[in-house]
Amino acid sequence: MNFVKQEYTITIYAENTPSLLTRVALIFSRRRIDIKCLNMAPAEIEKIYRITIVVIDSEEVVRKLTLHIKKQLEVLIVFFNAAEEIIVVEQALYKVAFTSITQKNTIKKLLQPFNPAVLLDTDSYIIYRTIDTQETTNAILELLKSFELAEFVRSARIAVIKSNNEVHKELSQFLLTDSNF
Repeated sequence: MNFVKQEYTITIYAENTPSLLTRVALIFSRRRIDIKCLNMAPAEIEKIYRITIVVIDSEEVVRKLTLHIKKQLEVLIVFFNAAEEIIVVEQALYKVAFTSITQKNTIKKLLQPFNPAVLLDTDSYIIYRTIDTQETTNAILELLKSFELAEFVRSARIAVIKSNNEVHKELSQFLLTDSNF
C-alpha cells in the first residue's frame, strides 16, 4: 500500500442539493483532512454539478475518502487523480498600483512573458488576469513583490484528466437509466 503523502484531485459528479457540499466537507473534517482547494460549478451535463477538491494525503486515505463520498445519495460518480494524470489551471487577478509612467512600463515589461490579459488600465493602476498553473501565478506574485500589489485573488483549481477515460461514458449511462434527469 502507498502511504506516501502527495497531492490528489478528487472529482465528484453529483446533483446539486443544498446540503451536499456541507456533507462532503464534513467527511474531510471528521478525518482531519485539510482541503487545499475546492471548486463547484455546473458540469457539462445539464442538472449535474462537478466538485473538484484538492488534498494532500496518501493514496490509501484518498481511496477511502472517495468510497465514503460515493455513499452520498446525490453523488453519481467520484474518482481521484494524482497530479501527473491531470491538466490543471487557475485564474488570477492582480491589481497593481504605480506612481509613474516609468514604473508602469517596468511592470508591463516584467509581466510580458506571461502574456496576461489587461482588464483595466488607469492612470494609477492596472488590473491583469492570468489563466495558468499555480506555479505561474506564484512566479508572477514573486515578480510583483517590489511593486504595490493593491489587490490579488486566485480561483480554485479546475482540472481535466489527460487520459481518455470512461468517466463521461459512465455518467451518460447513469443518466440514461435514471428518468429524473
